[in-house]
Amino acid sequence: MYLKRAVFFAALLTVAGLTLYAQDGYTGPGPEPITVEEAKNLRDDSPVTLRGKIERFLGDEKYLFSDDSGSIIVEIDNRLWNGVSVNQNDTVEIIGEIDKDFKGIEVEASSIKKV
Repeated sequence: MYLKRAVFFAALLTVAGLTLYAQDGYTGPGPEPITVEEAKNLRDDSPVTLRGKIERFLGDEKYLFSDDSGSIIVEIDNRLWNGVSVNQNDTVEIIGEIDKDFKGIEVEASSIKKV
C-alpha cells in the first residue's frame, strides 16, 4: 500500500512539474497600457505596453503604430506574429521596451496580440 502511494505521488509531482515547465510564464494581467505620447517620454529600455492600431508596414520588421495621442515606430520580429493576423482596423496590444538612439525613438516589441 505504501509503495502504491509513493508511486502515485511521484507520478503526480512529475506531471505537476511538467505542467509548470510547459508554461511560457505569467499569463495574468500585465501593466496597464500607456499612450504613445507617454511612451515617448520614457527612458531607453523602459518597459511599455501600448494599445492601438498598426497603421502600416514600413519595411524591415518596422511598423507605424498609433493611438489617439500620436504615432511611433514599432519593431516586431517576424517570429512574434505567431499566427496573429491584423490590419489597420484591428486594435492590438504590444508589450515591449523603449529603444532610443541617435536615429530617434521606437518600441522593440516582445509580444503582440489582437484585442
